Order: sequence, then C-alpha cells, then structure tokens
Amino acid sequence: MLSLALPYRTWAHRLPAALKFGLLTLAMIGLMQIGTLAGQGAAVLIALALTASLGRRAMAQSLVTLRPLVWIVAVILIWDTLQGDFRLGVLFGLRVFAMVGLANVVTLTTPLPEIVALIERLAQPLAKFGISPRVPAISVALVIRFVPVLRARYDTLTEAWMARSARKPRTKLLAPLTFSLLDDADHMADALRARGGLALPHRGRD
Repeated sequence: MLSLALPYRTWAHRLPAALKFGLLTLAMIGLMQIGTLAGQGAAVLIALALTASLGRRAMAQSLVTLRPLVWIVAVILIWDTLQGDFRLGVLFGLRVFAMVGLANVVTLTTPLPEIVALIERLAQPLAKFGISPRVPAISVALVIRFVPVLRARYDTLTEAWMARSARKPRTKLLAPLTFSLLDDADHMADALRARGGLALPHRGRD
C-alpha cells in the first residue's frame, strides 16, 4: 500500500473504498490458500490486467513499487533452490507479486481521505475504551504519506553528499535523515494540536 492515488479518475474510483478493501482482503486470504503455480500465475495476470486498465501512469507507479521486491524474491528463490525446493520459491514469488499488485490497484484508485474515513469508521468501537478512532486512521495515513517522502528525503541527502564527496555515504546519512524526520514530526504534532488533536470529541451533559 505504498503507492499514492492517481491524479486522475478511473473506473475503479467509482467503487466504494469499503468494497475495494473488502475484496482485497478476500483476495489475500484466497491467495494464501492457493498452492498451485497456475493459480498464483493467474492471480499475477489478473493484477497486471487490472493495473493496465487504469492507464500507463498506473502501470509505471506499480512497477516502481514492485521493483524492490525483485531482489527479495530473488534471494528467497535462490535459497529455496539450494534447499532443493525450487517450486516453493517460485510459488512464493508469484504470491508476493500478486498480493502487492492487487494492493496497488486499491491504493492507486482510493484517495487518502477515503482510506482515512474508512479506517475511522471501522475503529469506532475503540471509542468505548476511550481511544479516539482518529488515532489509527491518522497513523495509517501518515505511514502511507510519509514513506515516499522518506525515500525522497534520502535521495536528496544522497545527491547532496555525492556532490561533495566521491565516497559512498553508507550510514553517514542516518543522523541527518533522523533529525530531519524528527523536525517533521514536531511540525506535524503542532499542526494536529492546532486542529484539535486526536482526542475524543468533548460531549457536554444532556
């Protein structure tokens, strides 16, 4: 769920967020039950077809999200091959690509406000225990929103380092990256407090 919503509307945007996430949940459960290469391969093709139906930009964003998974799947595939179970590695790889591909379809076609509103509705029972439903909703929203921001910030720091040194930065960027994120967290906390915070709304006596 690391892709941001598309800047244009597609057929999938007309579907309710609850329906899309419900179907995604069922799909994830179903994929965990499928133990055949044909079944997992079909799921990958379905995810690919759904993504293609959203347009070229959706395909490009989805491929960017899937790219880091190639190395993870490759390592697991090599490990399973050395263990004498090449089929298991392929099955796992297809399952991962299918799951992430389907999740991308949902996040690409569901604007962040709709995701926040859905989580807040689902978290309403927490209010009985004194926990504001806004807490999980805002938490998920921040994770989705700041993962690409974190990547962009790291790339910016890397470019600045490479412009001043021929050596690789390695772990030297962790400190400035951490401090910049802590500064962002302070600004975010101030913004939330200025808008009423995350506490339960005050109810006066009847």
